[in-house]
Amino acid sequence: MTEDALDQDVDAEDDSTAVLVTVGRQLKLWREAAGLSPAEFAAAMGYGDNLIYKIERGARIPRPEFLDKADEVLDAGGKIAAMKKDVEEARYPKNLRNLAKLEAGAVELGAYSTHTIHALLQTEEYTRTIFGMRRPLLSEEIIEREVGARMARQEIIDRTKLGTVFSFLQEEVTLRRPIGGTMVLRRQLEHLLSVGQLRNVEIQVMPTDRDDHAGLGGSFRLFKLKGGETLGYAEVQQLTRLVSEPRDVQSLEMQYGSMRAQALTPRESLSFIEKLLGET
Repeated sequence: MTEDALDQDVDAEDDSTAVLVTVGRQLKLWREAAGLSPAEFAAAMGYGDNLIYKIERGARIPRPEFLDKADEVLDAGGKIAAMKKDVEEARYPKNLRNLAKLEAGAVELGAYSTHTIHALLQTEEYTRTIFGMRRPLLSEEIIEREVGARMARQEIIDRTKLGTVFSFLQEEVTLRRPIGGTMVLRRQLEHLLSVGQLRNVEIQVMPTDRDDHAGLGGSFRLFKLKGGETLGYAEVQQLTRLVSEPRDVQSLEMQYGSMRAQALTPRESLSFIEKLLGET
């Protein structure tokens, strides 16, 4: 299955769901023991009421700084902050953990996307729209969980961390498809322009009018790991495959290199995105 299909197939019995529900229940018990209403707790924390409700239901993944602040506000003596390790392990659904580990462990990441903006480049509202379009329909709790997990994966692209080099190759249609409406698309294009300015990120556009295209087999990724090994991750329709056989990985690397040569350069691509933004 494709990555988006992976995101759809959430395991209701995923052990991480139980962890998040337990953490949420413990936070609620600490809050009630402190005599605070959700609104009072939210005010003391500096967050909105809605986030507090979602975290206490286990529908939203609390960030490490949230747990640290909650520990301080509720005078928990480190007991709430100690849950950060469990939450860290549970922040990704089971079917995304290996992918997230590959992304986090890569020193070079290359990705070719055919139908949507790559997950690591999506805005939250773009991501939320995609999950809201799933069939069969996902529950609000699952959508919140999946959106949170995808946003968490994006933390590897950080302006202050230059240890990983990112290359994204996007089909032109992904920049034109108005997923979520015109304003969502505009903000998504603006985000691409912002991320594309980072020194360790290159975004390239494959124009639709190209008559020579080396990547018609579908979306895939390449991960060069710290030890020097390169792995591929192929996505075709409802199937995904981790590619580790050196000959097959080399084939993907050759395809990706050819496609990058066929696509617009990174500078040309940013200019192209700016042009689309002006037309949107």
